[in-house]
Amino acid sequence: MTDLEYLDRAEALLAAVEASCDGINESTDADVDNQRVGGMVTLTFADRSQIIVNMQKPLQEIWMAARAGGFHYKFDGQAWRDTKTASEFFADLTQYASQQAGRALEFSAR
Repeated sequence: MTDLEYLDRAEALLAAVEASCDGINESTDADVDNQRVGGMVTLTFADRSQIIVNMQKPLQEIWMAARAGGFHYKFDGQAWRDTKTASEFFADLTQYASQQAGRALEFSAR
C-alpha cells in the first residue's frame, strides 16, 4: 500500500470511529466523548477512562490503547487486523469500549 493509500484508509477509519461515537451519543445515554487532534481520536467514558486510537504513519498501522492493553492494526486489503491475533479493529473497539462503558456499544466502519 502506498503512503497516500494508507492515509486515505486511516483517515476513513478515524472518521468512522467519530461517526460511530456520535451515533452512540444520539441514540443512547452512554455519553462517550470523542476528541480528534490530527491523527488521533480520544474516547472518554463516564468513568473518565479513555481509549486512544491513532495513526502510525511510518509503520502504516493504526494503534489502539485501551484498559485491555495496546493493539496494532494493519490493513489486509479488506479490513484493519490486529498484527498478533488477526481480530478486526471495529470488533475489538466495540468490545473494549463496551467494557469501559459498562454497557453494550457498537462501532462500525460504515
